[in-house]
Order: sequence, then structure tokens, then C-alpha cells
Amino acid sequence: MKRSFYPAMCAMALLLLVPMGSVGAALVEWITIDGAIGPVAAHYIREGIDRAQDNHAECLVIEMDTPGGLMKSMRMICKDILAAQVPVVVYVSPAGSRAGSAGVFITLVAHIAAMAPGTNIGAAHPIDIGGQGGGDSSQVMEQKITNDAVAFVRTLAEKRGRNADWAEKAVRESAAITEKEALDLHVIDYIAPTPDSLLALIDGDTIRIDGREIILATKGAAVDKVLMNWRLNLLALLSDPNIAYILLLLGIYGIFFELYNPGAILPGIVGGICLIIAFYSLQLLPVNLAGVLLIALAVVLFLLEIKVMSYGLLSIGGVISFLLGSLMLFDVSFPGAKVSPSVIIPATIFTALFFLFAVGMGIRAQRRKVTTGMEGLIGEIGTVVSPLSPMGTVLLHGELWKAVATSPIEKDRDVRVIAVEHLKLTVEPI
Repeated sequence: MKRSFYPAMCAMALLLLVPMGSVGAALVEWITIDGAIGPVAAHYIREGIDRAQDNHAECLVIEMDTPGGLMKSMRMICKDILAAQVPVVVYVSPAGSRAGSAGVFITLVAHIAAMAPGTNIGAAHPIDIGGQGGGDSSQVMEQKITNDAVAFVRTLAEKRGRNADWAEKAVRESAAITEKEALDLHVIDYIAPTPDSLLALIDGDTIRIDGREIILATKGAAVDKVLMNWRLNLLALLSDPNIAYILLLLGIYGIFFELYNPGAILPGIVGGICLIIAFYSLQLLPVNLAGVLLIALAVVLFLLEIKVMSYGLLSIGGVISFLLGSLMLFDVSFPGAKVSPSVIIPATIFTALFFLFAVGMGIRAQRRKVTTGMEGLIGEIGTVVSPLSPMGTVLLHGELWKAVATSPIEKDRDVRVIAVEHLKLTVEPI
């Protein structure tokens, strides 16, 4: 027993002498941005930074392919990366990807920037999505926005020791370059064909964060790829221009159904929910005021067609206005802000049919003569059973009614009901 116990004790002692760093493999957190930069992407990146810090990861890799996005969201992401206590690596990948517009800022602010072969970066000129029309005031506003973006991008580039002059050129002149040119101009640090080659390239790099030096040990590290959760995927879906457009239309349909059929309840509830969600989606997108006004004008024209005899002219104007408004609803120069024609055309046809038939039938039904209750007796024809002088009896719908006439009426004469009061008819001779 003693001899078998001795080797086991020696093995345990050797295990205790092994450095703890060699027991657990290094960890690299990995997230992927594929699409426009918006609030959802900003929240996703913030969660990734927090997770990497909590898990004491070697670094956070942001694999990115973006045409650009909202400047507000881009600034939030840059602030989070600047405040991160873990190295952040931006990797423009796979081949065919780009870091456009807002993606330029995010790439420059990263501690390490890399691109895959066959990618490009640039075209970061800001677009004022709220301004419409021309004039001196709009030009001054555009110049202010551009100068502000230039100052910001130069600050980011200089802080990371990158080419600030090219960064300014990307904003002012929408300059764009390939990955090889980006490496030569010192815009990025590495060209990495694959994720594994990226981790091998950055292994041993020294990153300074708040006065601390962090030496990366990423070669052969375990990679934890974290996708967006269901909540962020749902919010990203709601940020889609096609979804926002459909929700807006459903909200309009539901509210009009409720207004013309009070008490239906369900259309009003569904319409209200769709409108609220649509307003959330629209605030994330570059809405064009002219497009909104044209859609509103189309709705007015459709309603007027129901009440005014225009021989179809108002309907034609409504269809044209709705179609143009749908095409102009979002600023198409903004990355990803476009409603598909395959959605616009059916929506235009359905909306025209909705207002011309569904709502029109509802209004005509409300105008139809009452056929039930006391009011439904007005205008009906009856026969005098006992002479009206002025009070008598009238046979109406197989029932005997007390009736009064303004002038005497003899028996067996046909009379028309002109008023009903307390189960007594007021009639006149035909």
C-alpha cells in the first residue's frame, strides 16, 4: 500500500508545480456584424465587449462587413471600444466584404485592424438624412456635419497611430482603397486570409490600455463565437425598411377599419400596435418627409374618391401619389435603406382596393336607409283600415297601427309613413 501511494503523491505534486496559465487555453471572443450599423449593432458590440471583459478573454474580434450606417450608433460603438478594458480587433472579412462609411470609423478605432484579401475600405462621407432640398442653409449644415466627422475620424486615427490624412480623405472625398493599399498606407495592421491566420498574426502583439501593457496570446486560442440572441435578431428585423413599410400600412388599415366600424376593437388594437412598432422602426431609418406626405395625400385622395364623384381621377391620383411616396419614403443614398419593388407594387394595389372597396362599402352601408326598428317604418306603404279623421287605423306589414293624418283619408286608401312617435304613425295619402 505504501509503495502504490508514493507514486500518486509525486504525480499530484508535479501537477501543482505546473503553471496555471498552461492548464486553461487562452480565450478569444468573436462576434460578427453583417449589415448596416444601427442601434442593434451598437448594443451587440457593447455586449461583446462586456462578455470579453467578464471572461478575461485575450481579445474581442469583430468580424465586419458593412456598407455603413447611422452616425449616432457609430459614435456609440467608437466610445465603447475606446473605453474597453480588453483589446478589440476589427477584421473586415470574408472576401468581398467592405468597411464602408461608418465601418471606416470602427476599423480605425480598433486596437488592431485587419482585412481579408478581396475586401475594401472607405467612402465615409457623411449623409444628412434629415435635410431635404437645397439652399445656403442646407449647404452650411452639410459642411458642419462633414467637418465634425473629419475631426472625429482624425482623432481616432491619431490615437491608434494610423494614417489620419487618408482618414480625412475618406470622409471629405469618399476615398476608398483595397486591403493591400490600406496596409501600405498604414490604415490597417494586417492582411489575414482566414480567422486562424489572423489569430496567428496578432499573437505576441503588445496593446496599451490605460497605461497597462497587454501581450496577446492568441495562437491556438479557443474561439467563442457569439451570435445575436433572439431579442437583437427581432430588433434587427424591425429595422428592415420593408418590415417598417409593411407595419406602417397595417397600422393605417387597422385604424381606418376601427374608425369606420366603431366597436370592432380588434382592428384598432392591431393597428395601434403596428403603428407604434412602425414608429420605432422609422426612427432607426432615414425617413424622407416628402415620401410620408405623398402617402398621406394618397390616403386623402382615396377617401375623397368614396365621397366625391370624380370618375376615377382621384383614384388615379391616389395610386400615383402612393407609389411615389413609397419609392421616396427612405433616402436610398443611405446604406440598406430601400423598400423592395416587390413589396411596393402589391402594397399599392392592395391599398387602392382597400380604400375603394372595403372602406367605400362601409361608408355606403352607413348611408343606406334604415330597415329595422321604428326608423325603418318611415317611407313604408300601408292601407287605411278605419278612416283617418284625423285619427284611425292603418294596416302595415300585417300589423294594425294607430295613425294620424294631417287631412281626412277614407278607408282602403294607400298611405305613406312620414313619422313615428310612441307607436303612433303619421301618414300622408299617396
